[in-house]
Amino acid sequence: MSCAKEKKIFDIRFAVRSVYTIFAVKNRRRIMKLILMSTPYFFVEEHQILNALFDEGLEVLHLRKPHTEPVYSERLLTLIPETYRKRIVVHDYFYLKDEYNLKGIHLNHRNPELPPKYKGHISCSCHTAEEVKAHKKACNYVFLSPIFNSISKEGYSSHFELSELRELARQKVIDRKVMALGGVQLDNIKMVKDLGFGGAVILGDIWNRFSIHSTQDFKELILHFRKLRKEAE
Repeated sequence: MSCAKEKKIFDIRFAVRSVYTIFAVKNRRRIMKLILMSTPYFFVEEHQILNALFDEGLEVLHLRKPHTEPVYSERLLTLIPETYRKRIVVHDYFYLKDEYNLKGIHLNHRNPELPPKYKGHISCSCHTAEEVKAHKKACNYVFLSPIFNSISKEGYSSHFELSELRELARQKVIDRKVMALGGVQLDNIKMVKDLGFGGAVILGDIWNRFSIHSTQDFKELILHFRKLRKEAE
């Protein structure tokens, strides 16, 4: 075979492969980040459940324990394998980030300031579109809440109409760096994805499936997490 023919065949194969690659990228499913918020209280089986969820593929855990002593957070973190601690973001006691080699820190109304000379992952809480615009650039991602009526906080209703969320998505205020928090559950997580949020933060829809006052196992909780992950894909 002549060099000219070989080159022509090579060029055709390269062109076909390039077209296929472009098509595959354009049609690849967008996987939404699934973030779990911890309960605000500690309980005996907590580390077992968290480790099981990490085993199932939980990508990020936000450890939020307001008005608790740091020693209890320290104890919980010692019960979580080091490889999983790198998936944990803390809302309180920011020194835990370096001491336990965690993923990062989360800013909120209780802790609105970065530690001096801090370098690393940052997220923060937002409750309006203006706050998202102000903080998104400086953060790895932000929480916007409450998107739906809260499951875990009685009487804490959504701040947003669906039409408003669609407009914020059109304006690119809602994008891959904005995570939806508040009332997110299996019945509406697809809507969260369709609106263009980069992720969903789960709280009540997971933790309401386990009672600290009973002796039941946490199989139902794990099975529900699997369903949530599937919907986020």
